[in-house]
Amino acid sequence: MKNYTAIVERCTETGLFTGFIPGFPGAHTQGETLDELHQNLHEVIEILLEDGEPVLEA
Repeated sequence: MKNYTAIVERCTETGLFTGFIPGFPGAHTQGETLDELHQNLHEVIEILLEDGEPVLEA
């Protein structure tokens, strides 16, 4: 199992947490809580990995 580092921010307008994995195209999502964001990121990564290992951008 690989580990990825996510950048997490909180939108001041909506209060939602947003997260993305730098250099991993399409790996971004949001959630109302940090737990929800973590779960959503995990699901996005699983879906993206179905197409094979990503070519990470620098």
